Amino acid sequence: MKNFILVFLLIASFRLSAQENLNFGKQKELVSPEIYTDKRVTFRLYAPQANKVELQGDMLNQPGNAQMQKQADGTWTYTTAPLKSELYSYSFVLDGVKTRDPSNVYQIRDVASVVNVFLVGDGKADHYSVTDVPHGTLAKRWYNSPGNNMNRRLTVYTPPGYESGKQKYPVLYLLHGMGGDEEAWAALGRTAQILDNLIAKGTAKPMIVVMPNGNVAQQAAPGEDVKGFYKPTMQLPHTMDGKMEETFSDIIKFIESNYRVNANKSQRAIAGLSMGGFHSLHISRYYPKTFDYVGLFSPAIMPFGKTNSPVYENIDATLKNQFSNGLKLYWIGIGKTDFLYKTVADYRNKLDNNQMKYTYVESEGGHTWANWRDYLVLFVPQLFK
Repeated sequence: MKNFILVFLLIASFRLSAQENLNFGKQKELVSPEIYTDKRVTFRLYAPQANKVELQGDMLNQPGNAQMQKQADGTWTYTTAPLKSELYSYSFVLDGVKTRDPSNVYQIRDVASVVNVFLVGDGKADHYSVTDVPHGTLAKRWYNSPGNNMNRRLTVYTPPGYESGKQKYPVLYLLHGMGGDEEAWAALGRTAQILDNLIAKGTAKPMIVVMPNGNVAQQAAPGEDVKGFYKPTMQLPHTMDGKMEETFSDIIKFIESNYRVNANKSQRAIAGLSMGGFHSLHISRYYPKTFDYVGLFSPAIMPFGKTNSPVYENIDATLKNQFSNGLKLYWIGIGKTDFLYKTVADYRNKLDNNQMKYTYVESEGGHTWANWRDYLVLFVPQLFK
């Protein structure tokens, strides 16, 4: 009887805690965002005491925030013009305070900010959508990094059928930008969805994608290591000082010891965005016989500050050595309004002057995930041919 009473109390406690956020007050449920068939989107926030509510997001075709309109019932609304197919992020600004949409449970962390997201389909965003195709697996793995004297975490995508098969796969090492971590490409970049869809269509070969943490001062993403719950910051110790490049072999060794991979140069690719593009440029140059495929998405080119790392010595000679070893693809993409556009143009001039062949894609827009997701969609089908 005592055991029965204990179980009953535990179940009752669970039901109460599980229901604590239910709408017992019978307040009218809001739909926000509401996406219409013509691709217009309406946002709603119930804030009857607010004096001013604004909408902030990357779907606004205007400078600054959009002013939301207060309705008679205390709900503030804003409806966009028809939107292009894309994954969008947004927040509300309520009397000057940035806040999230309580009617939208879909959120993503970007460095120290958490924003709501929504997806407008029937276009390029279908690449980032979950569709009815075979799915790969995302795993968070810890590995020993002797070069950094710590255990560190990375994210690994394995393609559909990996667990039940025996074949070996090529590997793409995919690197994040400054302020990101091993969660960035999977969450903001929609890597698993993109790979699932491209592989299902037959436009990309099944491959393993390794998404490491490029901040070698961290074990893992904020809140996921022994440092606990601290506020994420953009720049950490050892940012772009050569340490990531020098210790990258620790990652390769772990992957090739723990996964069924084809360990040939022709079956390895490396790519990254912004700081990750910087790392990809210099890792591939520092280890010139390691990668046949290199992707630079809006890359930084040289360190921002002074560094004594040997990684950044003899740039011209080591680039020449890398290209003379043979590259199947050296791919560069950047937006026309990207703040790194000029430095990338200068780097392309260096490659041109040395007759180093590369593929170049110039897109609209700037330093944004909208571009980097597109670049991944364009880059991946060209790998391991």
